[in-house]
Amino acid sequence: MGTPLISRSEGHRERLRNRGDSQYSPGARSNHERRRCEGDRNSARRGQVTRRNRDLHGSAPDSCRLALLLVDVINDLEFPEADAFLETALPAARAIARLAARCRRLGVPVVYANDNFGRWRSDLRAVVQHSLRTDVKGRPIARLLRPRRTDYLVLKPKHSAFFASPLETLLRHLEVERVILAGFAGNICVLFTANDLYMRDYELFVPRDCCASNDTADNDFALMQMARVLKADVRASTELDLERLRGPLRRRRSRT
Repeated sequence: MGTPLISRSEGHRERLRNRGDSQYSPGARSNHERRRCEGDRNSARRGQVTRRNRDLHGSAPDSCRLALLLVDVINDLEFPEADAFLETALPAARAIARLAARCRRLGVPVVYANDNFGRWRSDLRAVVQHSLRTDVKGRPIARLLRPRRTDYLVLKPKHSAFFASPLETLLRHLEVERVILAGFAGNICVLFTANDLYMRDYELFVPRDCCASNDTADNDFALMQMARVLKADVRASTELDLERLRGPLRRRRSRT
């Protein structure tokens, strides 16, 4: 009988088996399967590490649809117009202090977004201590609005509280949908921050008694722009129903 014909591919596999190629041995096949399973398990473990952490590793344990965002309320006020600014800023600071106290009682997160002063070496608590010195013009406001232990602190390098800061990450982990915005100056940092809140689809409240600027007319114009363009609710802080606002949103606002 003649030699049976063997296809080219079968002959190739036969030569590899005769040569003892480990890929075609049963043991090697099981080892290959084992390595693949181990790789799958390692991938799963890596997935657990990269999975979203619900509370920023304990740094944002609260969850609330409403947050109070205070912009640049801790300031030494060491600038030429400080005396005129204090005339409107001090009443606003008193209103902010009362609003913050109401928020804390209801478990609404209070977030400070503040400028750093001098060299970029301090944290916000150092800024607070600086502003509490007896020889600093901003001391009365700093005493009224110093952060509490349960508040959140964010340092910002520019006008908007969102620019190059962790604020967006913090608000997302707190599951915030509505923001009450207050602080100084109404026509600059508050306005810039309000723009960024609007572009991120937050429902926005800017109580007219809780922000101040160097010039009253400028502050009034900024409030009008925030109400007209950014759809901000600018009613006085005493008119805000915090119990209702901290509840869930029924639907998204229309941008039209």
